[in-house]
Amino acid sequence: MTQPQPTVQPKLQQPKFGFNEYAERLNGRAAMIGFGLMLIIEYFTNQGVLGWLGLK
Repeated sequence: MTQPQPTVQPKLQQPKFGFNEYAERLNGRAAMIGFGLMLIIEYFTNQGVLGWLGLK
């Protein structure tokens, strides 16, 4: 005897942690914002980020 196959698949939510599409997209956006802020700091202060932080 064969068992009947389900006709509807459940909609599973993506996990918010680990290597998944949501986490990678969020990480990419945070990196773009950080890079943009770094460029703005360098433009307005006329020194690099390391100099601005006092590490140079």
